[in-house]
Amino acid sequence: MNDSALIEAILYLESEPLDGASICRIAGITAERTEAALETLRERYANEDSGMELIAISDGFMLSPKKELWEALRERYGKKNEAKLSRAAMETLAIIAYSQPVTRAEIESIRGVQADNMIRILMERNLVRETGKKDIPGKPSQYGTTKEFLRLFRLESIGDLPKLSDADTDKFELFSSEESEEEIKNN
Repeated sequence: MNDSALIEAILYLESEPLDGASICRIAGITAERTEAALETLRERYANEDSGMELIAISDGFMLSPKKELWEALRERYGKKNEAKLSRAAMETLAIIAYSQPVTRAEIESIRGVQADNMIRILMERNLVRETGKKDIPGKPSQYGTTKEFLRLFRLESIGDLPKLSDADTDKFELFSSEESEEEIKNN
């Protein structure tokens, strides 16, 4: 049996990214054989005549249509609500992605408006999740992005987010505790 064909079939049948250990277990082959088969698949899908690519998401792998084909396919095969995040939801998601872990109050201080509803919507779509509690009075929840966020935006990790300009970076800066409430309101 051809290892790369077996792994290709496994990745085709799975709807979520699989890490190397899971691929080894499902395929019943060693890590070395799995890595060699994944490399074979990467090379095969790199050809111009292939409509698929092997993508790394978080710690796993999955098959996906090539980026350049996705616009032509999105209307029929994309999730209906995928492109329907409001501007406010996208702003909140960007703040969480670039500032994580971040609390609701910190999101609100950056956006200047309440964030409860946007956080709820993003959590319902599995784009953000609670990552823990901040060690300050009241122990507010902190939020971060999910693997679904990485999959949706075709990122291997948060480190693959586009780099921000200095002006944009300033927008994501949290106010220091030394700044007065009046200074925060004036900014």
